[in-house]
Parts: sequence; structure tokens; C-alpha cells
Amino acid sequence: MTTTNLLPDAAADLARNGDVAGLGSLLKDGLAVDARDAKGNTLLMLAAYHGKAETVAMLLKARATVDLRNAKGQTPLGGVAFKGYVDIATLLLDAGADPVADQGGSTPADFATLAGKAEILTLLQARRDQAAKPTRWYSKLIGWFRR
Repeated sequence: MTTTNLLPDAAADLARNGDVAGLGSLLKDGLAVDARDAKGNTLLMLAAYHGKAETVAMLLKARATVDLRNAKGQTPLGGVAFKGYVDIATLLLDAGADPVADQGGSTPADFATLAGKAEILTLLQARRDQAAKPTRWYSKLIGWFRR
């Protein structure tokens, strides 16, 4: 198999089902880790949305881009925030996912709030606070106003 940017349906199904070995084999044979389906979803987005933490970890190790957006402007973290998978949200955040990334007009915190996922909301808040360490007094003041 040659490297391609179009995600084959069979590979998308492997991601949804959490088939680490099958996906690993396809990646080894040349499937691009950031290949996208017709809706712009990547393997990482599909695995994350379907709660497949082991697959997400493998894809991140294979250097999947953590904040790629689908056709709706959503990142994997947005879907995970809606579904409430704290373990996967932690993996994505540890890999550099933006906890306040715009998701087509919403944020991961908006999705977590909409779905009533308090634990995800707490995690996102903690990561947002860690990332926002202003170095100047006026930056801190702006941060207070944004809350």
C-alpha cells in the first residue's frame, strides 16, 4: 500500500473498533496517520470519539496530529469532551491538544457543558489554567476579564 491522504473505509472501521494491531499494520504499510475520510475525520478523531484509548495512544505515538479539524471544524478533543472520555482527553491534552480550541463556534468546554460531563469540564479548566501563565500583570488582568 502506498501513502495516501484519503482514509479507506476499512481503516476507519479499524479505528472505530479499536483494532490497534490492524491499524499498526496499515500504518507500517504506508497509510498516512493523518489520512482523512470524506467528512475530514482522521483515525485519531474516530478512535477518540469511539472511546478507544489504546488506539488513541498508539496513533499519538505514531505522530498523529492532535488538533486536526474535520469538516465541521472539530478536533478530537471536542468529540471526547462531548462523550466524556476523561482518559482519552488526558492523552490528547498530554500530547498538546488545545483545551480552548475553537470547534466551529464552540469549545471543548462548551461540548462538555452541553453533555453534562463535569469531570471533563474540570480537566479542561485545569489544563486551561496551566497553559495560561501570564508573564506580565496586564496579561493576567486580561485573563481575569475573559473568565
